[in-house]
This record gives sequence, C-alpha cells and structure tokens, in this order.
Amino acid sequence: MPGDQNPDAVSGGEELSQPIAAATFPGMAKPNFIELPGCEPIPIIFEDRSVIAIDKPRGWMLVPDSWRKTNWNLQTAIDSSIRADDFWARSRNLRYLRHVHRLDADTSGVMLFAKSEGAMRALGEMFESRRMEKTYLAVVEGVPREKEWTCELPIGADPKNFGKMRVDYTEEGKEAETHFRVLTGNERFTLIEASPLTGRTHQIRLHLAESGSPIMCDELYGRVEKGFRLGLRAVRLAYQDTFTRRLVNILAPAEIFLKEFGFKLTPELQTAKWVRRRP
Repeated sequence: MPGDQNPDAVSGGEELSQPIAAATFPGMAKPNFIELPGCEPIPIIFEDRSVIAIDKPRGWMLVPDSWRKTNWNLQTAIDSSIRADDFWARSRNLRYLRHVHRLDADTSGVMLFAKSEGAMRALGEMFESRRMEKTYLAVVEGVPREKEWTCELPIGADPKNFGKMRVDYTEEGKEAETHFRVLTGNERFTLIEASPLTGRTHQIRLHLAESGSPIMCDELYGRVEKGFRLGLRAVRLAYQDTFTRRLVNILAPAEIFLKEFGFKLTPELQTAKWVRRRP
C-alpha cells in the first residue's frame, strides 16, 4: 500500500467544520485520522453525522487501473478496516463509509465519504446536479496565454491509450466545463485556481493541457521531471447540507503543496476562499 503520506495533511478543518466528537468510550476521544495497515494515518479534516472528509494522500486509488494495483484501492482498504472493527471505525460505530466522488491516484486533498446509503444518495445527487463547489490548485510550467478562462471541451476515453482521456466531439464525448484563474507565478511556474463545474475523469489535467499549459509532472498529458510530483491538489469542497440546510465549507491545507513548487501564502493569496481563516 502507498507509504507516501501527503505532507500537506494535517488534522482539523475550516471554521464551519464540526469538531471530532468524544467517543462512546469513557475518557477516550475519537481519533482524527483513519489508520490503515502499511501506511501513515490519513487525516480526517471534517466530520458530521452524515459525512467524513479526509485529506487523501497521493498514491491511493479509488478504482485501480489494473489488477497489479488493487492493494492501492482506498475504498477496499477502508471497507476491510471497518469489517476488522479497527478503533477509528469502532469508536464511531461505523458500519458504512463510501466515497462520494473520486480523485486521481496522484491528486491529493479533500475527499468526501458518506456514512450511510441515504447520505450517499443525497450527496451523489448534489454532485450530479452540479451543486458541489470544487476548488483545486494546479501548477503549470511557464505562463498561460490568458489570466482567466473557461474550457468547455468535451471529454471521452482514448480508445488507443488505456486509462487516458481525450477531447471527444463524437456521441461518446461528455460535456465538461472548467474555469481557470491565474493566481501568481515565479521564475518557472504558474499557480492556477481550477474550478470544475462537471466531474469528468482527468478533466482539469486534460483541459489545462489542451489550453497549452499542462500540469507539472503529468505523465499522461505533460511530462515527468525527476524531483517533482503531480502539481494538482483538491483544496476546497463546499455545499449546502441537504438535511440541516447548513453551509459546509471543507478545506485542505495548501502550504506545503505550494512550497514544493516555490510558492508561499502571500497576503494576496491569504484572501482566497480556499485558505483557512485563523481564529
């Protein structure tokens, strides 16, 4: 299993997050992480009665692309841990935890799980109806042609390259829309805020590549460079809870991800919606 713990991962969440409540065991708190065999603990960054959100480390897949990678299946590992009655699950009396959406294996950041089939249906419908607000940070090499733009190229599977997507204007292609905004740059890289309206496989990666600015270290749509990892991180997920009607704003820390590519949280960036406000 992946041993590459995401250095960005820390416990806690944004100010609207519910604290990790005390467990049913006297004098013992629920752990604020998921502990799976063979890897570093995975931080829980948000939790309420319906969901758990984690800061997914790089390396974990939701759907392995070959039988050789089935040990990296995060959902399978979580299911096994729940069946084994491991303490992080037992302390919550968890019997069900299912991913509501997906992140690519090498993409880190906010990953949402439902605690019940009812929550799964409600949240899944929110993703399908585009009522989930998603924000990613992407790092590209060089300077994009525009400061702000929207890409609406349709996406479909590449029949000649298993596991890869392509721009597809045929009946098989699915509509896709991503809004991009340049945040800042340094001598080599540009930091971009990506807001996908739809949720197609590799959508941000393909749309940036087709815009002339492939994501740094993207082995499918760009090029790999030793010493770097995929420059893509999910930093924010926001929605209105269908049961309580409360606004939920889940944030994953970005500082270490930024540092990997020579960026830091400047005063200008600290006003962004994906930055956690300190009390």
